[in-house]
Parts: sequence; structure tokens; C-alpha cells
Amino acid sequence: MSVIILIDSGNTRLKIGVIDRAGQDGRGVVAQAFDNSDIQRLTAWLAALPIKPAAALGTNVAGPARAAAIEAALAAHGCPVQWMVPQAEAYGLASRYTRPEQLGADRWMSMLGVLAGLDQASRPPFLLASFGTATTLDTVGADGVFEGGLILPGPALMRQSLATGTANLPLAQGTLQDFPTDTHQAISSGVAAAQAGAVVRQWLAGWKRYGAAPQIYAAGGGWPEVEGETRRLLNDAASAMGHLPPTITVIENPVLKGLAYVAGAMHLGLP
Repeated sequence: MSVIILIDSGNTRLKIGVIDRAGQDGRGVVAQAFDNSDIQRLTAWLAALPIKPAAALGTNVAGPARAAAIEAALAAHGCPVQWMVPQAEAYGLASRYTRPEQLGADRWMSMLGVLAGLDQASRPPFLLASFGTATTLDTVGADGVFEGGLILPGPALMRQSLATGTANLPLAQGTLQDFPTDTHQAISSGVAAAQAGAVVRQWLAGWKRYGAAPQIYAAGGGWPEVEGETRRLLNDAASAMGHLPPTITVIENPVLKGLAYVAGAMHLGLP
């Protein structure tokens, strides 16, 4: 038996999963996460695998030097890697991006990761909110068409930008308040409000586009920081319109789930 390596090379973290040929449905992908500059840990992880990898499939948004380092580590184990590039239409997802190849490969694969877990005959529109180094908010219709999305600094990057770009503001760690009365509270509350407000904006835009509220999926390491404010603002918006609060489904490692789905569609690793 052989296994397939899945690689999500992001701006900050390198996430790696492994599946066998029977597991190429995107479910149950077990991930390891390293600092994206720590190629030695990737090398050690590969050396410890009990089964030789047949192939690797991945996304990389960390630049060509990082891709080359990952490729070299895999090549030492005789494992070729194929980097996925967004397309105008593939694997049940169509893109309205003016230049589809400019869409981040991680965003494209994350949307496929959500689609992989939905009933293709009755899937609803959805909004995928990913809170990483950057926050991305992407909307997909019931027809599998990616309408477009937002990119903004992630929660940590927002806080860091205020600390490094001003003379007097700290790297804040404060509690969220409606009316903050100290600087730490003001920054933390402002960051959460900006992130949550962007989610509400896109949720309402999706409702207007489709005539029904899109399902919401949340992912990324920054989600716990903004979860409370996001739920509160969404609940307030729904209540003002006479509707029940929307359900938010947390999805772990959507990029790896999308890669597993594509690996199955490609029959990757099959002789």
C-alpha cells in the first residue's frame, strides 16, 4: 500500500496531511502543522512515515523559494509533488474571478473542501470565512459558482500593524467591550468588530444574491479570537430581520480536505 501526501503551504504555517487511496474523499485527513520556514521538521516527518509516499498534491502561497524547499524534501524520498493552480472551472467549482489564475490556490482548494462534504444534489449556497494571516470571505452558490470574495488582514496582522506602524499603540491583548475604556480593549474590540463586520456584510450580500441566507463555514487559527463578536453581530442582524440566528460550522483544514477530494478525482497514486 502507498500513501499520498497533502501539502498546505501558507504564509505562516505548513500543514501536511496523509491519506491512503481508500481515504481520498476528503474526510478524516489527519494534519501536522509546522512553522513554514521549518523544513527540517518536514524532513523528519517524512523520514518517520511507515509507508513510502507515492505522490504529493499541494497548494503554496508562500513563494517559489518555499515551494522549491518542499520539493527538495519530498524528492529525497522519491515523492513527486504537483502544485494545484486555480482554474476557471474544475472539480465542480466555477470561478467568476476576472483572471481565475490570480485567485489564491488555498482559497480555491478550501472552497472545494467545503463542497466535498456537501450533498451535490441539494447543496446550499455558502460563505467560507477563513481567519489566517489574511482573512478571506468567499461565497459559493448552490450551482457551484464562486461569486467572489474579500481579503483583509487577519486578526493578528491587524494588531501587529497597529503596534509596528504607530509610535504609541501596543500589541494589544484586551477584552471585547462595546465602549472600550483603555487602549488594549479599544484595539482588540476594533479588530474583532472589523472581522465580524466583514462576515456580516458578505452574509447579507449572499442573502440578497440568492434570496436565502448562505450557510456559514469558519476556519483558521484566528477564528477563536473573533468568534464571539461574529456570532453576536450575525445574531443581531438575523433578529432585526425576524429570522433565527444562522448556524456557523467550523471546518478543520479545508485546504487539505479539498486536496484529498481532488486527489480522489484525479486518481492520484493509482498505478
